[in-house]
Amino acid sequence: MARPRNFDTDTVLDRAVDQFWSHGYANTSPAQLADATGIGKGSLYNTFGSKRALFDQALERYGHQGVAMAQDYMSRPGTTRECLREYLRAAVDLDFTTPIRRGCLAVNTAAEFGGQDPAITKTLRDIEHRIVAALAARIDQGRRDGDVDASIDPHAIAALLFTTSAGLRIMAKTNDAPELYRLVDVALTVL
Repeated sequence: MARPRNFDTDTVLDRAVDQFWSHGYANTSPAQLADATGIGKGSLYNTFGSKRALFDQALERYGHQGVAMAQDYMSRPGTTRECLREYLRAAVDLDFTTPIRRGCLAVNTAAEFGGQDPAITKTLRDIEHRIVAALAARIDQGRRDGDVDASIDPHAIAALLFTTSAGLRIMAKTNDAPELYRLVDVALTVL
């Protein structure tokens, strides 16, 4: 009979996210994962199957959190521009809350795997599509409410702002918040 688990899977995934986010997939060893999660390599492999399977679940978890963040900011009161501004600034601020500026796990993963892994590419595209959909829905609401130009294409602008956000997350590794906030304001002039 298998022993019952002595750990919370969500906590383990959160800790794995932090390791992969800080070091990347290739530079995160099974020993680092075991140390960070507080459970043995054997338990990790028995639960998740492999380092790659753990990474896949960690990336999915990160993606769900990113989508939830976008949906939260897009559902807040205020104009479309205010919601988008606060969302983009909050994304920038994530890089200033940790000792190392890590950027975005999804963006880092795209750079590390370079589109060479179909499963990871699909996961990243799914995250992108869900975030773009949340932004586009808010932009479309803004068109109906009259706080966004009715002639703009909500999906195209949402995709542009998603791309801007990805770039800001990379730039946050080497730039300070005020410069990135200025770029957020420039990006929002498309509305």
